[in-house]
Amino acid sequence: MKKKISVIVPCYNEEKALPYFYDEITKVSESMKDVDFEYLLIDDGSQDKTLEKIKSLAKKDKRVRYVSFSRNFGKEAAMYAGLEYSSGDYIVFMDADLQDPPSLLKEMYQTLVTEGYDSIGTRRVTRKGEPPIRSFFARCFYKLINKMSNIEMVDGARDYRLMTRQMANAILSLKEYNRYSKGLFSFVGFKTKWLEYENVKRVAGETKWSFWKLFKYAIEGIVAFTTLPLSIAAVLGILICILSFIYIVYIVITTLLFGNPVLGWPSMICILLFVSGIQLLCMGIIGQYLAKTYLETKKRPIYIVSETEKDAKTRQN
Repeated sequence: MKKKISVIVPCYNEEKALPYFYDEITKVSESMKDVDFEYLLIDDGSQDKTLEKIKSLAKKDKRVRYVSFSRNFGKEAAMYAGLEYSSGDYIVFMDADLQDPPSLLKEMYQTLVTEGYDSIGTRRVTRKGEPPIRSFFARCFYKLINKMSNIEMVDGARDYRLMTRQMANAILSLKEYNRYSKGLFSFVGFKTKWLEYENVKRVAGETKWSFWKLFKYAIEGIVAFTTLPLSIAAVLGILICILSFIYIVYIVITTLLFGNPVLGWPSMICILLFVSGIQLLCMGIIGQYLAKTYLETKKRPIYIVSETEKDAKTRQN
């Protein structure tokens, strides 16, 4: 009996890229005769004609399945939904913009099967086409989080990853609302091999990841996989208390000796502003963790489904 690969594709306003993606993944599937495929397209509340494009593909190709969200829940939710709805023995995440080259899938599958790995991850060895400032901060983020966290996150790693059903089920068992998949992949462990490739530009459309969205995503990763910022806030508080005590002793001694309590007023204001800034920073760090805890306690669903291809078939019948 043939094994099946579920190709999970989160889609948000990808109407221009989808036809190109479908053509490329079809070529790959035709070259892999020993494997069955399903293409699971997750419409993440798109505002364009992405869902219409997906439906038209589903009508002409029975391998195409889809899940449409009631609104935009984000790529992480789309990836989780893909895992829940997938039926394959192997699962692969792919972007619709062809920045994750489908042509690598054949090599990924052969490596996974023949060399006994649980997953094959991909990473970019170059960042050509990216703004230099974005590339700089991305590298800084990976260096920072690897020093702060107990799990390893590979610089340049993509969500483009082929994995076994066992690993997929392990990820599905992690029900947290605030998700950071790159960290979750590392957290569940399993034997992983990395495949390197050069950066590929989008085939069509525009990126949905602005600098601000990437920054917030980085904060999600840090908060999700390390509590070191809380320790840093505590250490800063202790250091400032010690420095404040030393400065109070200094003020008392200079006042007794020279009798000029007004001396040093500008420096006092600077110190006050500095300490206030540190306090606000520490409160912000604590606030981030409290906010994530608050959202987790609500037990809200990670996503809400509007319709699937089964709903469309039911209406037709």
